Amino acid sequence: MRKPLELREYLIASVRDLKRNPEKLQIFIDRGNLQARLQASLHFEYQYTLNLIISDLADHTDTVLVPLLAWVKHAQPEMEDDAIQFEADIIDHRKIDLSITLPLTERVLVNRTAEGNYTTEHLPEPVPEWNLPEPVLFKTLWHDNEKLTPDE
Repeated sequence: MRKPLELREYLIASVRDLKRNPEKLQIFIDRGNLQARLQASLHFEYQYTLNLIISDLADHTDTVLVPLLAWVKHAQPEMEDDAIQFEADIIDHRKIDLSITLPLTERVLVNRTAEGNYTTEHLPEPVPEWNLPEPVLFKTLWHDNEKLTPDE
């Protein structure tokens, strides 16, 4: 599975608090399954719920959710409107623990070589015409006249 690692790298690069403290971000895979027909080929699809936990988030939640939505638009464009869910524990007036869950899929093509070996290829998501080809790192994101994105 490649999407959890890609999302981790993207959020650490995009979120000021995570760029300073990447250990605040934990990622778990819950309720995973394989969708496979097991007929003529061994092709399959990973289907799982990704759980992101950010401990002691000291920035506004927008600093996480806006980059997350940009990544989802690229990496999982067919996601349902209400598929991303979250919970927050208010630690104090400056910090929260934020838990975000989202369903992800990854298609895997399995081929057999002439020598009898097998190869796997993780297929990219189909890109709708309206979608951007790559998620763009947020150079600047502002909230209430405060810059929320990391300094370069």
